[in-house]
Amino acid sequence: MPEQPILHIARPGVDPSAFRRAMRKPASTVAILTASHAGVRAGVTITAACSLSDDPPSVLACLHAHSAALAVVRAAGHFALNVLSESQTDLADTFAGRAGLHGEARFRDGDWAVMETGAPASRHAACIFDCDLREELPSPTHAILIGQVRGLWEPSPADPLLYRDGRYRRLG
Repeated sequence: MPEQPILHIARPGVDPSAFRRAMRKPASTVAILTASHAGVRAGVTITAACSLSDDPPSVLACLHAHSAALAVVRAAGHFALNVLSESQTDLADTFAGRAGLHGEARFRDGDWAVMETGAPASRHAACIFDCDLREELPSPTHAILIGQVRGLWEPSPADPLLYRDGRYRRLG
């Protein structure tokens, strides 16, 4: 008799805390998504980002629907995905809101450049994807952003910063 595949389908009744606990197990790269429009810079730390395709080069990033950065991304029509290097834990905390800073104040620390789109870029990030906002898909709590990569910068040879089980991690 052939073996039956094991398949557990997540139904609406899945406990949210159990889901969050399970999602803490995979390691994720830590990035700061930034944008700039009409002199206003915004940025937020995210771990929900990945490559989407290499033809055309594109990335996917998820932002909370109430994120102040989302309004700036929408107005600008672009964003930069700054994949942080392993030495940038303090910057990750700042843009995650742990320092109590908002808006422009978050950019007071770090060394910032500007990408072709005008989006802020960390000079010490592992890599930065400069993107045009190609599409935004809604979900109940987040906006799923699809960015077409128009530029790429790798300012640091350092390994990327990772996040797993509520802590920053390093490769190796």
